[in-house]
Amino acid sequence: MNRTKIIGAALIVALLAVIAFVIFRPGSEIAQPAEHAGESEEGHTEEEGVVRLTDEQIRTSEIDIITLEVGSLDAEIIAQGSVAPSPQGQAVLSAGAEGRVTRINKRLGDAVRSGDTVATIESREAAAISSDVAGAASRAELARTRFERERRLYEERVTARADLDTARAELQQATAEANRARQSAAASSVSGRFIAVRSPINGRVTAAPAVLGSYVTPQDELFRISNPNEIQIEAAVPAEDARRIASGDTARVETPEGEIAARVLAVTPAADLENRSAIVVLSPGANAGLVPGEYVRARIRARAGGTGSSGLVVPAEAIQSVEGRDVVFVRTPTGFRAQPVRTGARSGDRIEIVEGVAAGTEIAGRNAFLLKAELGRGETEH
Repeated sequence: MNRTKIIGAALIVALLAVIAFVIFRPGSEIAQPAEHAGESEEGHTEEEGVVRLTDEQIRTSEIDIITLEVGSLDAEIIAQGSVAPSPQGQAVLSAGAEGRVTRINKRLGDAVRSGDTVATIESREAAAISSDVAGAASRAELARTRFERERRLYEERVTARADLDTARAELQQATAEANRARQSAAASSVSGRFIAVRSPINGRVTAAPAVLGSYVTPQDELFRISNPNEIQIEAAVPAEDARRIASGDTARVETPEGEIAARVLAVTPAADLENRSAIVVLSPGANAGLVPGEYVRARIRARAGGTGSSGLVVPAEAIQSVEGRDVVFVRTPTGFRAQPVRTGARSGDRIEIVEGVAAGTEIAGRNAFLLKAELGRGETEH
């Protein structure tokens, strides 16, 4: 009897051990503490390969956002260029007449609006022009008085019609002469014996060789005005590449702040004899932030002459290696997502993407390595 009780107790203990093993085995939901269970659920909701960043964090990190466009490496022409004022963005102010500089209203770097008087010159020519204006106005007034007298006499039947017609012709001639003298004075900005040197454009004073009290001639340069919003890029390309470029071709200009879009305005028809290169004139987009005299590098996408396969050409720094795979970081509403891609040919610091993303997608370009580092840090903490 005792033996039977002992065997029964042993069976009960064994059954309880089996039940405890099933309930508290590793991986069981019952075995995990509440706080760890919450972390597991949160881990399941976190998307893999995502870096969450706000717009402010992206700006602070200076991560450049680029839009993927179809192209090929052999269709891209790399050229060095410089920023220059456009024909409408620069003005050279000369004296226009012999005289002495009596007043300077603007200094180097000052802002100038169209029509502002930058300097004043005292000139004998200005005095002569003013005298001509006054003489022409007096003759016109005298001719008007004679005409009015002849008209009254003709109406009173004292004089003949021929006398009235002669007075009318003299008045018309004197009036025309007075108008010509006034227009000449206005074109020369003459007032009395002074000539006002005015700016024809908005901008800033970039050169001011004028000296107060100095004697100047009509050809002497007094000021140079430049409008920073009216600029162009002049890039030198080899003559053989220039044949492939046409007006309207697109380009990307690399600046310290990132890339900006540009468009080809014109290509010089002849190459320089010394360096065998042609000049391609590019028009950057609005708010380019470029300064005349600054050196830049341009990538011109020629529509003619490309023979390679089409793909998406991106800067090499946009491609990052994550766990042995090439990825780009696609812009999302909450940050970026690592997207695996297959790359093709490489030329310099440009790489073709042949698979993985579509044209028009926004990805991280400059400083994309920061996203890779953030992604690795996040996975390590997880």
